[in-house]
Amino acid sequence: MIHFIGITNDNRLEKDISINEENIQKYKWFWADFSEPTPEEMEELASSFHFHPLAIEDCIQEIQRPKLDYYSNYTFYVTHIIRDEEKTITKNELDFFVGDHFIVTFHHIPSPEVTTVWNKMLALKNCEKWNPFYVFYEVLDKIVDNYFPILYKIEEELQKLEDNTQKKSMNHLMGELFDTRNMLLNLLHTVNPMRDLLYRMLNSQHLNLNRVVERREYFSDIYDHLLKLAEMVAANREVTADIRDSYLSLNSHQTNNVMKLLTIITSIFAPLTFIAGIYGMNFQRIPELNWTYGYFVILGLMGMIALAMIYWFVRKGWFE
Repeated sequence: MIHFIGITNDNRLEKDISINEENIQKYKWFWADFSEPTPEEMEELASSFHFHPLAIEDCIQEIQRPKLDYYSNYTFYVTHIIRDEEKTITKNELDFFVGDHFIVTFHHIPSPEVTTVWNKMLALKNCEKWNPFYVFYEVLDKIVDNYFPILYKIEEELQKLEDNTQKKSMNHLMGELFDTRNMLLNLLHTVNPMRDLLYRMLNSQHLNLNRVVERREYFSDIYDHLLKLAEMVAANREVTADIRDSYLSLNSHQTNNVMKLLTIITSIFAPLTFIAGIYGMNFQRIPELNWTYGYFVILGLMGMIALAMIYWFVRKGWFE
C-alpha cells in the first residue's frame, strides 16, 4: 500500500493523495510511504519517481547492510529495524529516498516507527518546521531508540544467567549463554553499520550541500546513541565471555572434585582388593586359611589399612 501526503507552499498538509506527476510537482515537498507494496506499486519507484534502478533493486531484494548512496538529486539510505522474537534478533530493512523536496520510505513489513511519525505529522496544524530531512531524522531516531529495550532485555538475561537463581544445569545454562551471544552478535552487525552510516552523514562533503547540515545536532544525537549502543554491545559480549569462562572453570573444578573422590576411593580399595585377591585364589596350601581367627584378623588388617589411608589423605588436604 502507498500512502502519500503533500505539504503546500503555505505549509498545509494534504493527505490521501494519488501519486502522479502533477501531484509530485505541485507540492512544496511530500512524503510517500510504500508499506508492504505489491509488485505493481513497486513499479511506481521507477515510473513516477524515476529512482535509479540499482537503488530500486536494493529495495526489492532486501539483503543490504545499512548504507547510503548518493544520486544526483537525492540520497538513498538503507537502515535496519530489529525485533526481538523468542530470543532471536530479526532484521528488516527500512529504505529512504531523501531529497530537498521529498522523502520516500519503503518497507516490506509494517513499521511502527514510520507509523508513529506519520501520525505525529498528521496531527500537526502547521508543517512550517518540518521538511524531508526532519522526517528522516524522526524515523531514524525512533529506529535507534527501539534498539535500547532489546539490549536492556539481553542484559537482564545475562544477569539471570550469572546468578542462576533457578539452579539450572550447566548444559542448559551454556545453551542459553550461546543463544545470548548470538543475539548480541546479530545486534552488533546492525549497530556498527548504522553507526558508520551516521558518521558518513555527519562528515560527508556531499551531504553538507543539503539540509542535513541544518539538522546536524539532531543527527549527532543519534550518532551518540549508536556509539553508546556499540559500547554496550561490546561490553555485554565481554560479559558473556567472562560468564562462559566462569562456567567452564566451575565445570572443570567440579570434574576435578569428582576425579579426586574417585581417586581416593580407588586408592583405598587397591590394597584391600590386593589382599582379597590373594586369599581368593584357589590354592590348597595357603597357611592362613587354617587359622581359627584368620578371617577376623584379615578383616581387621584391611580396616586398619583403610583408616590409615583416609587419615593420610586428610593430612594431605585431599578432602578440603
